[in-house]
Amino acid sequence: MRQDAAKRRYDDACAATHGMDIIGERWALPIMRELMLGPRRFGELRRSLPAISANVLIQRLEGLEAGGIVRRTKLPPPAAVQVYGLTEWGQQAGPVFQALGRWASRSPLHDPTRPFSPISLLLSLRTMIDVAAAGDAVLRLGFRYGDEQFHWTIDRGAMALGRGLPADPHIVFGGETGGVAALLYAGVPLEQLESDGMLTIEGDRALAARLSTFFPMPEKARIT
Repeated sequence: MRQDAAKRRYDDACAATHGMDIIGERWALPIMRELMLGPRRFGELRRSLPAISANVLIQRLEGLEAGGIVRRTKLPPPAAVQVYGLTEWGQQAGPVFQALGRWASRSPLHDPTRPFSPISLLLSLRTMIDVAAAGDAVLRLGFRYGDEQFHWTIDRGAMALGRGLPADPHIVFGGETGGVAALLYAGVPLEQLESDGMLTIEGDRALAARLSTFFPMPEKARIT
């Protein structure tokens, strides 16, 4: 271990604190988030995290790889390119992201209008949906952002998300990821978001307009 990294360790037997030793470096969590739906190329990670420098991304990937969280592999021909993906243990951090997201969404300082990557948006939907409010709903939502396509579905409480559009989608969203967040989390009218160029929609408009009822935002915590 490098001496500077050793100095930043908490030297504490608490397992939660040790977890911060492993993934507490700046940008480590966003990198893991972007790998939750499968391996990605270095350039794809850069595009999803535009504020990170190439050098820092390399350093964080190396650190996560050394910690057993990320694995570097090479795709078979004809792609034959190097990709980074989460190990099985790294993937098991998914519920940690959900719990942290639900807790942090109550912060009065949280700004949901800041940029969302497409993967961040899908993980957010999985975290923030009220399964009881959705009830027996069957939803097949697609998302199209540039050359990337994703799906998020719920079938009587069972959720699935991943790459590629769903079969026979009820709705396909496009535009900006923040447009979907504004529709579902803030209840901004669909027509306003379309007029502002933040959202495009194909499919059931009436269903899209009432989706926000499945995503009630938690009450903000009081800071006294």
